[in-house]
Amino acid sequence: MTRAETFEELRPLLSAIAYRILGSVAEAEDAVQETWLRYESTDTEPRSAKAFLSAVVTRISIDVLRSARVRREAYVGPWFPEPVLEDPYDDPERSAELADSLSMAALVLLERLSPLERAVFVLRDVFAFDFAEIASAVDRSEAAVRQLAVRARRHMDEGRPRFEADRKEREELASRFYDALREGDVDALRELLAADAMIIGDGGGKAPAFSRGIHGADKVARALAASFPLIAMGGAGVEQHEVNGQPGAILRDGEGRVIGTLVLEMLEGQIQTIRGVLNPDKLHHLGPVGDAWAVDRQAKKARREAR
Repeated sequence: MTRAETFEELRPLLSAIAYRILGSVAEAEDAVQETWLRYESTDTEPRSAKAFLSAVVTRISIDVLRSARVRREAYVGPWFPEPVLEDPYDDPERSAELADSLSMAALVLLERLSPLERAVFVLRDVFAFDFAEIASAVDRSEAAVRQLAVRARRHMDEGRPRFEADRKEREELASRFYDALREGDVDALRELLAADAMIIGDGGGKAPAFSRGIHGADKVARALAASFPLIAMGGAGVEQHEVNGQPGAILRDGEGRVIGTLVLEMLEGQIQTIRGVLNPDKLHHLGPVGDAWAVDRQAKKARREAR
């Protein structure tokens, strides 16, 4: 097998590692490409291509994350990862860990960790690398890596999100939610929401979003019912789709262009949190991006004319 063939075989794993460390599709793709360039220019063939490439993409991702943190500290409003519609890596034996670690809630929680802790947690708890491999990847002793893993796991366990486990139940609840959303049915929406439900959005100052969050089932239901039917009058639509391994949707304008995504976090038959990503900079990998501000103006105009 040639180096190019070996790399392509391992690309899904490398992409999955980089995305979980960085929370950015574009930065993960750049990290994987840089990994290939380093692999291609290596004079000697590594004993294990998987170990070598995983170590290289991890180191690159750590460096990128350290510089990205400065930008994220100056970010306007809440920062959420770029949404993905599917995991590039599939491993049936670790499907539960992979699904949990891909969720918006888990990726936001990972932001609390240092870059090293984050890398160690991803390699150990998500992809089950052994401590010797991780030590080589992050250039630390095995003892230090074990300490980092314990610390990272403790931080994650303190805020680890819990989700509705049954896939069929999640899909049924999501379908009922989006039907009520399209109809602007406040009562139906309120019934599906937990008492302390919250909706919050990442617009990055570049799109309208519930950036300060709305809390409480009644307030969330009324906000949603007041917004989405008016948006639909302008031709915009809600396309139900799994996002980051959770029930979600792609929001499109009247021309079919992407203006945002939604993710529903559910527990015990109710929707706990609704997260929206509307920053256009985070949506280009999903297709042509529309103007969320224009859709918002159309909705406000429709509201005025309806009075």
